[in-house]
Amino acid sequence: MDLMESLMISAAGMRVQGERLRVISENIANVDSVSEVPGGDPYRRKTITFKNALDREMGVSLVKVKKVGLDPSEFTRKYDPNNPAADQAGYVKLPNVNTLIEMNDMREAQRSYEANLKVIEVSRGMLQRTIDLLR
Repeated sequence: MDLMESLMISAAGMRVQGERLRVISENIANVDSVSEVPGGDPYRRKTITFKNALDREMGVSLVKVKKVGLDPSEFTRKYDPNNPAADQAGYVKLPNVNTLIEMNDMREAQRSYEANLKVIEVSRGMLQRTIDLLR
């Protein structure tokens, strides 16, 4: 594998981890969101899945976002009859977002992003040293 291929692979990894961070931050931002209508569903947690994609021009397999989907898990319910989003029984549905899980996912995505960035920095340094040797 040459240095250009490693740069392409790492850049693709950074792109998908950036998208993953965007989805996670959207989930965290909506952790307290409830429905605007009584008894309605609140914000549903988003998930992201990846796929391998062959870049035919470079001949390398890159990671891409396959889809951003919705988490089908159940909403939690809280008794709050004074809330405008409460149903007939006085319960409010809360988003299925767990902040602890989102923060762990964010940490993992950040570390992966940083690892890909480090590969790019090392590859760039190797290319620069090669150019310096050729002068």
